[in-house]
Amino acid sequence: MSVNDHQLPPERGIYCNRTLNLRSIKAVGYDMDYTLVHYRVDEWERQAYGYIKRKLLALGWPVEQLEFDPDLVIRGLTLDIENGNILKANRFGYVKQASHGTQPMDFSTQRAEYSRTFVDLAEERYEFLNTLFSLSEACMYAQLVDMLDDNQLPGVIGYSDLYRLVRASTDETHVEGELKADITTDPDRYVALNRETPLALLDQHHAGKKLLLITNSEWGYTRSIMQYAFDEFLPEGMTWRDLFDVIIVSARKPAFFSTNSPVFRVVTEEGLLEPCPKGIDSDGTFLGGNARFVEAYLGLSGDEILYVGDHVFTDVHVSKDILRWRTALILRELETDLLGLAEFKNDQNQLSKLMAKKEELEFRLASLRLDAMRKKVGYGPQPVTSVKELDNQVGKVRGNLAKLDQQIAPLATAAGAIGNARWGPLMRAGNDKSQLARQVERYADIYMSRVSNFLSHTPFTYLRSRRGSLPHDPGDMPLVADSAGPEE
Repeated sequence: MSVNDHQLPPERGIYCNRTLNLRSIKAVGYDMDYTLVHYRVDEWERQAYGYIKRKLLALGWPVEQLEFDPDLVIRGLTLDIENGNILKANRFGYVKQASHGTQPMDFSTQRAEYSRTFVDLAEERYEFLNTLFSLSEACMYAQLVDMLDDNQLPGVIGYSDLYRLVRASTDETHVEGELKADITTDPDRYVALNRETPLALLDQHHAGKKLLLITNSEWGYTRSIMQYAFDEFLPEGMTWRDLFDVIIVSARKPAFFSTNSPVFRVVTEEGLLEPCPKGIDSDGTFLGGNARFVEAYLGLSGDEILYVGDHVFTDVHVSKDILRWRTALILRELETDLLGLAEFKNDQNQLSKLMAKKEELEFRLASLRLDAMRKKVGYGPQPVTSVKELDNQVGKVRGNLAKLDQQIAPLATAAGAIGNARWGPLMRAGNDKSQLARQVERYADIYMSRVSNFLSHTPFTYLRSRRGSLPHDPGDMPLVADSAGPEE
C-alpha cells in the first residue's frame, strides 16, 4: 500500500500554526486516551455520567430523572462556576454565547452580566473544558444548576460549591477505576478501532524516530487497551510494545513536565515496580518520572521532540510552555465541523453575497443620514437633494435592509449551528476565533482530527504555516516562501 492511497479529505488533514519540519523531529511522544486510542464519545461519556450520577444518588441527591445529553456542551467552553453559567468566548475573552445551567441566555441578560467581563482562564472562577473527558462532568453540572435554582438540592451553598461536589464525584469515578474496568471488559462498545493509526506509527518507527508513549493511565489499563487497539493491525509477530522505545504510565501530567518526580521500571506483567534512582537508563516500560529523564535518556530536548495529545492544557500547553517541545493537538470533533462546513458551502456562498449586499446598503444608509444631517444643520458640503427626499431615501434603504435581514437570518442561524446546534463550530465564536482556537493557535504547532492523519504527510514532510492574516490584507495571501530546512 503506497502513500498515494492515503490522500485524505480536508477533515483528515494536518493544520499548521508554526512551521514544522518533521525530518528534524528525532522523537515523537504520544498520549493514549483520545489520542492513540479513540473512544466512542457518547458511550464513554454516558457511562462516566452514570457513575457520577450514582455517586450523587449515594449522597441523597434527587437526580434519578437526569440523563446524559451529548449535545449540551462541547470542548472549548468555559464554566463560570461563580454564577452557574456556561460560556463561549472569543479569542479576546469576550463572551459571545452563554447559558445559565441548561438554559440559553438571551442577549440582554448576557450583555448585562458579561459586557464588562473579560474571561481570563487564570481566574479561579473559570473552568475551561480542555478535553472530551470534560463533557459528562459539564453536562451534569449544567443540569444541577437548574435543580439548585429550583431549590431541589438542599445543603448546597452555591454554584461553586456545586461544581466542587461534581468534580469530586468525577475524580472518585476515575480513581476507583470502575469506568475503565467496564471498558476493558467490553472494549468493542467503547473503543473506535482505527487500523491506520498503527501504520502511521510504523512509518515513524522505520523512519528512525524514537517513539514514546506517555499516558496518565495506569499500566494494567494501558496494556489491555493498547493491545486491543493496535496488535490486530501490526505485522505478524509484532506487538504494540515493539513500536515504542519508552513507555511511561501513570505519568501524572501536567506535573510530569514540570517536576522531578522519581521513576520506576515496570518489571512484570502484573505491574511489579523497581526503583530507578538514576532515571531512565534503557528502553522499556516505566511508571511516573518526569520529562527531564526522557530528554536525558534520549539526548534530545526542545524542538527535537514532538508531543501529541488531546488535552489542551495538560498535553500541549504545559509541554510547550515549560520545555518548548513541539506540539500536536488531536481534535476529533474537527471532522464534524469540517464536514458541516463542506455541506454548508453553497449556503455560505449565498450568505457571503447577501452580507456583501448588506454592507453596501449600510454604507448607503450612513451616507444618506450624513447628507441629511448636514443639510438640516447647514454645514459642510451641501447635497443638492432636499431633506424630504433624503429622508424618503433613508426609509427605502432601511426597508431594503429589513428585507435583506429576513433572507440572512436563517442562513446565519444555520451557520451558527455547524458542528453543534447549540454552540456552533468548535473554533469559531461568531465571526471571530473562539477561545479554544486561541489556545490551539498559541500552544499547538499543528493540529488534526486523529493521529492517522500523519499518513497523508509522511515522516519526512515539511509542514508550513500559512501567512498570518491581518484585517488590512488584500484578499488571499500566499504561503511564506522559506527554505526546506536541514535534511536531518
